[in-house]
Amino acid sequence: MPELPDIVAYIEALNKRIVGQKIESIRIASPFLLRTAVPPLQAAEDQNVTQLRRIGKRICIGLDDDLWLVLHLMIAGRLHWKERGAKLARPRGLAAFDFPHGTLLWTEAGSQKRASLHVVAGEEGLLALDPGGLEVLDADLDQFATALTRENHTLKRSLTDPHMFSGIGNAYSDEILWQAQLSPMQLTQKLKPEEIARLYQAVQSTLTKWVSQLRNETGDAFPEKVTAFRKEMAVHGKYKQPCPRCGKPIQRIRYAGNEANYCPHCQTNDKLLADRALSRLLRDDWPKTLEQLETMVEKRRNLR
Repeated sequence: MPELPDIVAYIEALNKRIVGQKIESIRIASPFLLRTAVPPLQAAEDQNVTQLRRIGKRICIGLDDDLWLVLHLMIAGRLHWKERGAKLARPRGLAAFDFPHGTLLWTEAGSQKRASLHVVAGEEGLLALDPGGLEVLDADLDQFATALTRENHTLKRSLTDPHMFSGIGNAYSDEILWQAQLSPMQLTQKLKPEEIARLYQAVQSTLTKWVSQLRNETGDAFPEKVTAFRKEMAVHGKYKQPCPRCGKPIQRIRYAGNEANYCPHCQTNDKLLADRALSRLLRDDWPKTLEQLETMVEKRRNLR
């Protein structure tokens, strides 16, 4: 799912192309995309784009008369800038926004169509779609600590909860926790003050770094390589690959359809976190430490 750095890259690219431009027409290919009926979608046509805004992982396109188009890309949604009148092809094509100098295409890979488009009026309409998470890049340490420890959840869950923090998802939470050298399963209310400070700095540095990197990669072009898996990432999507810091193999756990990637040596004192499916299957044979895992792997190699 595109997260804060990716959404910032999209918004900066759109700023150069559509602010001050008129939406000539809106074409919808998927009947499941539009989630609102009032105001009608047609009210956005022939309106000028006045501003762009991010709310969490949503892209908000402000129009005349305080009307807003709110795009939530979800996991597989992507935006593309094409020549004016570009074809909206199924099954990936969701919508097309035609401007005088180009067309913004919205696609979604996969069969599960989760992306959504809302048409809302005014700040009240936007507020209704805002989960309320803290804008971490605008927050100081005290504000961050208050939001983090308000409830007692794991760090992975807390960082990715849009009601707690705005714009952080599965990919960048892995990178943040690796940078902070903290376990994804550490409970927030058991963190020491110095650990909270370290996490805060990791959030700031990781997100700022990736915003800058994506900005440099994109330049004046439109971001077409928005992905949650980047070769420069330290742990996300790097299962079994060496940790850039210590060289030990990256591990992962899967739970409720989600995944956390981490370095046992750097983040969990060489302890392996229990993957619910595998640990139930292996029970007493489940390795508790990285050393036990390496021993198990070595034994299997010798048996071949």
